[in-house]
Amino acid sequence: MDINASIIDQQLTGILKKNPDWFERFGKDENKKRSAAFVLLCISNCLDMSLEESVDLLTEGGNDAGVDGLHVGEVDDGEFLVTIFQGKYKINNLDGSANFPENGVQKAVNTVQILFDPSREVDLNPHIKPKVEEIRSMVLDGWIPDVRVILCNNGAMWNDQAQRWIHQSNLPEKQMKWIHFNHDSIVDILRKTKSVDDTLHLVGKAVFENFNYRRVVTGKVLVSEIAELFNRHHDMLLQRNIRRYLGLHENRVNTAIHATLVNPDSRENFYFFNNGITMICKNFRHNALQGENFQLKLENMQIINGGQTCKTIQQTLNNPDLFSDYQNTYVMVRVYELAEDDQRFVTDITYATNSQNPVDLRDLRSNDDRQKQLEIGMNDLGYAYKRQREQGTIGSSTISSSITAEAVLAIWREKPHQAKFRRKEHFGKLYEEIFEELNATQAILATLIFRQVENERKRPSQENPPEFLPYASHYIAMLVGRRLLRESGIKLNNLDHRNFAQVKTLLENKSDLFRKQTSDDISKALKQCYGDRDISLQQLSATFRRGDLLEMLKAAGR
Repeated sequence: MDINASIIDQQLTGILKKNPDWFERFGKDENKKRSAAFVLLCISNCLDMSLEESVDLLTEGGNDAGVDGLHVGEVDDGEFLVTIFQGKYKINNLDGSANFPENGVQKAVNTVQILFDPSREVDLNPHIKPKVEEIRSMVLDGWIPDVRVILCNNGAMWNDQAQRWIHQSNLPEKQMKWIHFNHDSIVDILRKTKSVDDTLHLVGKAVFENFNYRRVVTGKVLVSEIAELFNRHHDMLLQRNIRRYLGLHENRVNTAIHATLVNPDSRENFYFFNNGITMICKNFRHNALQGENFQLKLENMQIINGGQTCKTIQQTLNNPDLFSDYQNTYVMVRVYELAEDDQRFVTDITYATNSQNPVDLRDLRSNDDRQKQLEIGMNDLGYAYKRQREQGTIGSSTISSSITAEAVLAIWREKPHQAKFRRKEHFGKLYEEIFEELNATQAILATLIFRQVENERKRPSQENPPEFLPYASHYIAMLVGRRLLRESGIKLNNLDHRNFAQVKTLLENKSDLFRKQTSDDISKALKQCYGDRDISLQQLSATFRRGDLLEMLKAAGR
């Protein structure tokens, strides 16, 4: 028995025992439940999401086109990232040796060829069909999908014949990435980050300074040394291991870095074209008697900016088909020596140097005064506020900052389309709009409304729920919030701890009625927009994504 495979199998037992309602769709089939739990664990670790958030991405079931999990990212520079999960879990074989099956790879190839063609008809279950039609709607809008297929199992990678299926598919390599993910991958992620100690060779002159009781060094390093550094330590060098096993999203920036490195006419100017790499460490040492070419010994080093540059350098230089001379290709490196009690300053540096990359901003905003005030206020009202992703688990009395931001933007700020489709900006460009003058009562009530509406979307109480339900939850939540304020007779700016219990009780008593009324409001707005003609799922997706109904819903619920 493989130790890592055994560890993961024990985790699956715990997931199934603690959360039986997540797997009700599989009836009494314990094997299917276990397989779904494995896919869920893979999704959670691959996408750096909680298990609770990952449940909504499960699509496994009959008529799933071989897709067990599906995640659709936001549009970025005309492109959007789609991650497809297919799982194969060996229930009675935990030796970790079985290859991912050939027919599974072939099915995944066929799936990709069908799913991203808006003109192809495919019979799908209700868990996956709305998501697929949303993808197709985005394709019709002219946005380009960048696809990652994650083939998950508790064994070895697929064999050579399966790899030939991938090559023979003629799917565009620039848009497609095939990734194997297994029990070893999960255990690697779950291990605590170890201290990385190593030596960095600075070429030529370098600048050493003592500044505000901290030490700083700036110099240039051969790109080949950066590649070797990552070959030795991999992504342990990165402060945040977000999506570490999924590879880089091949956006224009990474493509440009790669193109500069492989071009013999431009690679020697790489130092001037790139913004460089920022590192922090607990301590660095060097021979101060030298005038240049220093060997810098670093203790507990981490890269807080320039991770994409480092990964692209590593991938480019490790490609055997691109052997080139990089002896005169350098990148600028800045190293800050910071004490263990300097964590707030580390956060400030990371925020300042990563502000163009909102994926990290939730954690970087966690020490903001507004976040701390919400934490204190919610605690007084009986709720725990998670300012950071790593803070404990989610329960009914626990509220995460990410859900708070999404709910508040949709409900109180009345921008449901931005709440759903601009999540990356919630702690970036939209942060002030969301959190300005937001108190704990408003945040809690918005989250409770949003949870109720989302639960109805995931597990509809109606026998025949409206077709727009998978796309409209943020709009429904907005309208429920309007009705709640109107029914309570309290304006938003007067909603606080003094009337929290009263308004919460009203929401609990009338939430079902509010949702039914708001669902009727949306049906009327759609009829006003489209008349009596049939509306396809692709049209519905586009309608709610673009905010077409906001004006028609303006008076609803007031």
